[in-house]
Amino acid sequence: MARSLLCKAVGVFRLSGTSPPLTGPRFCSRTEPEPLTVRQQNNGIRQIILNNPKKRNALSLSMLESLRENLLADVDSEDLRVVVISARGPVFSSGHDLKELTSAQGREYHTKVFHTCAEVMTLIQDIPVPVIAMVNGVATAAGCQLVASCDVAVATEKSTFATPGVDVGLFCSTPAVAIGRAVPRKVAMEMLLTGTPISARDALLHGLISRVVAEERLEEETLAIARRVCRASRPVVALGKATFQRQMAQGRDAAYTTASKVMVDNLALRDGQEGIRAFIEKRKPVWSNKAEKAHD
Repeated sequence: MARSLLCKAVGVFRLSGTSPPLTGPRFCSRTEPEPLTVRQQNNGIRQIILNNPKKRNALSLSMLESLRENLLADVDSEDLRVVVISARGPVFSSGHDLKELTSAQGREYHTKVFHTCAEVMTLIQDIPVPVIAMVNGVATAAGCQLVASCDVAVATEKSTFATPGVDVGLFCSTPAVAIGRAVPRKVAMEMLLTGTPISARDALLHGLISRVVAEERLEEETLAIARRVCRASRPVVALGKATFQRQMAQGRDAAYTTASKVMVDNLALRDGQEGIRAFIEKRKPVWSNKAEKAHD
């Protein structure tokens, strides 16, 4: 899994073999720039924090590349069970950095921006662990797309969601891919055609987010979901997530064929049989968290 995903991310992990020479007096030191994203992991939960509040956490090319790197790092490790994406500041993300989308940058650069953005959004759905958005503030355009792409999204009551690209002459066509698969078509079209923000309550009503909570309970509620995910078997969750995404793109009959086969495959997993035995024996299951088979 990691190898195929990493092939999409060629160049992200290249590091320079030399360091720039130090200049000036010895007591002077250069101030290191703040990282665009901050990654921290504890007890199976990886938190990725968008860390550019001065620019409204815009999804610049550099921000997207940083986010991609943090999603891919040790993605197949048994220690990684769930990812939580959040942001510093009052804006979750304002979407693409419009300064990167002027004619001066050129078509090739623009293509790279949207290709990378699409890669990150699909990566969120393709990695084997669930990804949860923790939203406290404004999520617009590609920022709203990021929320829609996550498996679960928890937002505060003050959060709002919008696709206002039409107001600046750039229709939110790529955000529409994720949003149009998360909310009813006519709701998506109203958002896209008018750019009018919707409230967290309306976002919940239409299926863009999973839960609305008070601001002071956002982290607690989000991490409670993450911890609940961590209690399950990693390979079972990975199989279930991949199957859900696959069958949702299929017609009804094909989806049942796919899901029925996967149920049988799930039963063949060591952890699948352990869970059933534990239920019968009235005890807690002891997961191996390895994709090993109990039988063919």
